Amino acid sequence: MSKPNANGAFGVRTLVGCALLTALAVVMARLISFAPTETVRYSLETLPILLSGLLFGPLAGALVGFASDFLGCLLSPWGYNPLLCLPPILLGLWAGFWRTKPDKSWLRIALALIPPILVGYILEQSAALAFVYHPNTFLPSFLTNLTTRAIQYGIIAAIDLALACLLWPLLQKSAQR
Repeated sequence: MSKPNANGAFGVRTLVGCALLTALAVVMARLISFAPTETVRYSLETLPILLSGLLFGPLAGALVGFASDFLGCLLSPWGYNPLLCLPPILLGLWAGFWRTKPDKSWLRIALALIPPILVGYILEQSAALAFVYHPNTFLPSFLTNLTTRAIQYGIIAAIDLALACLLWPLLQKSAQR
């Protein structure tokens, strides 16, 4: 799509696309989700963040990750915690680095999705949640979070990968118009 111009501003198409993907991520995270515990939530909020990076590049992807997490936290009873906002930023940023080639095979999309899921959503957020909710029993809580989040995000990543692979040809056609 478009890159920032000389003033550092994005084009209208990029801004509108990022705004729509941010809104979609917020809706998917807060309204279309299942949260059986305080540390586990099943949603597809990562899909719009992944697509923003793949479509618009690393800066736009990181901004969509931050904006969707921040706005979503304003709608939740827990509020905003900066320890938990790194993974969506990392996902958008990393996916943006995979934007260089127009052909997105399932393997390229998986390489754009899986590392930030492993490092951010599973490892970093497991530690952050253990620190926030159970600082006195950090290690057992961290290990429990690590196990449950590995299962949770294994399922979410598989669904995101399948949906991104299905949506990518449609997005490429609309981007060429």
